[in-house]
Amino acid sequence: MSLDTKKYPTLILANNPIELRQLPQESLVALCEELRNFLLDSVSRSSGHFASGLGTVELTVALHYVYNTPFDQLIWDVGHQAYPHKILTGRRDRITTIRQRNGLHPFPWRGESEYDHLSVGHSSTSISAGLGMAVAAEIEDLDRRTVCIIGDGAITAGMAFEAMNHAGDIKSNLLVLLNDNNMSISENVGALNKRIAQILSGKLYSSLRESGKKVLSGIPPIKKLVKRTEEHIKNMAVPGTLFQELGFNYLGPMDGHDVHGLVNTLKNIRNKKGQHLLHIMTQKGRGYAPAEKDPISWHSVPTFDPKIGTLPKSGNRCPSYSTIFGDWLCASASGDNKLMAITPAMREGSGMVEFSRQYPNQYFDVAIAEQHAVTFAAGLAISGYNPVVAIYSTFLQRAYDQLIHDVAIQNLPVLFAIDRGGVVGADGPTHQGAFDLSYLRCIPNMVIMTPSDENECRLMLHTAYHYRIGPTAVRYPRGNGTGIILSDLYELPLGKGIVRRQGTGVAILNFGTLLIHAENAAKALNATLVDMRFVKPLDGALISEMADSHRALVTIEENAIIGGAGSGVNEYVMNSRLQVQVLNIGLPDHFLPQGSQDEIRSDLGLDGEGIRRKIEAWLA
Repeated sequence: MSLDTKKYPTLILANNPIELRQLPQESLVALCEELRNFLLDSVSRSSGHFASGLGTVELTVALHYVYNTPFDQLIWDVGHQAYPHKILTGRRDRITTIRQRNGLHPFPWRGESEYDHLSVGHSSTSISAGLGMAVAAEIEDLDRRTVCIIGDGAITAGMAFEAMNHAGDIKSNLLVLLNDNNMSISENVGALNKRIAQILSGKLYSSLRESGKKVLSGIPPIKKLVKRTEEHIKNMAVPGTLFQELGFNYLGPMDGHDVHGLVNTLKNIRNKKGQHLLHIMTQKGRGYAPAEKDPISWHSVPTFDPKIGTLPKSGNRCPSYSTIFGDWLCASASGDNKLMAITPAMREGSGMVEFSRQYPNQYFDVAIAEQHAVTFAAGLAISGYNPVVAIYSTFLQRAYDQLIHDVAIQNLPVLFAIDRGGVVGADGPTHQGAFDLSYLRCIPNMVIMTPSDENECRLMLHTAYHYRIGPTAVRYPRGNGTGIILSDLYELPLGKGIVRRQGTGVAILNFGTLLIHAENAAKALNATLVDMRFVKPLDGALISEMADSHRALVTIEENAIIGGAGSGVNEYVMNSRLQVQVLNIGLPDHFLPQGSQDEIRSDLGLDGEGIRRKIEAWLA
């Protein structure tokens, strides 16, 4: 995207941080205004994360202005907020390619720029990684500064506090910059967030401190009392106490949109040794009224017309799988006060908005705390309730130990509604749900279901919820369903597949929503098509039947081939000594890049034509 020099006369002078630092400080306000407008112009054309970046414009400019980047290291948490950082670090002309095939990564990415020191995708990793980098710099006697920028939503995760607890022990040179906009993707929740939010209305501390000083400071006998009273009020009113107890020098809160104030404060901090936490207040969506008013809807956006100020509606009339889940959840809770729904800060993405409104006493947003979400569900199950954990495939990876120790070993009836299974698309390697079937299948007591369409998804959720013998998982993809007519709910027979098409020679055993592509391949090859439905327990009788009547079996799944559903079929065939060849089709042994779901599936040969070619080549 070429830059209009008349529209962006200051931004054109800051092609990189070196040029930025050559600008006079009085020009930074104009630079921020142009950078914000450029971000609006570019994301409206390309789609992408939007509201978060609008809120970090002044912060990004100030950080690169003060710190000697890339020698000094800026560690961005998550990366939704890092679009201005990308624009200022030599990637401005490619910003419209972000999240697109062969374009810029949606998050900071080490292989993309020397200014990106940590490849990120999920939250709460910045302080741990930054502390490691700070320790390394001290070992090598480098006069390097490390800054970790973390949001008030991400800092609620346990990993952030584990890192700060460690940092407080080893006393490294580190700045943690808390970007407090009272938001993650959804509204923030939890006691810590509420404590921090007191600052917004907390004039008590400032007024008592200042008025007390004026009235009492001139009376020598009670100067010490004034100081002690000030500290006591500070402990009551300021969230900094918590960070100070962890060993950080707490500074703030300050206006995160005052670029001059930020520059002056950061200059002072940069020259100080030790651990500091600077608390700044920002507004998500800053500078664009629709995003300021509704930062949740404007968190990640499709292409849109910034003059109109509304987001276009999807042209797909088929409901999304997230919507199907949310509707099932509401319907199931209508007659069941034992149902408890849990999300780790993904209410909107998981389709739980309506449920949270209709059943607030049965809804729990535990913040960005996947480990806690799973063990919290275990506690509910032990107490006789029926927990449903709605979680993305890639986020469930963070709670693997809890899944095994706290749920599966105790054989507790927890239902995991696993959204974004398989190819997710534009958010790239960190978000693809490529591994869940592999890491779930090896856990004893687990029942794993893979619906082939939205009606199957409802039936499997219903079946899993009423199973009650142990843990269950229903794994479904990102995106919309097929438009199939929805049936009444009933329980599916456990571990039983169904033959969808009878053919000869080859039997295709499909797991999940690639069924429509597998069906196209089956028709072209006159192959038998089986919807296996269950990854665990496998329908061994049906596999044996297919092996007896066909010369080859082909498994299809949108999961890593290694350890996936197809591996389960291989194990069954070998253990049963079935005389049949097996081809496994699925995701390859490398991390999947960004791109649309259709582009990625086509590249991997997971569309109908690609599946047909793979089978023909193998048979040949």
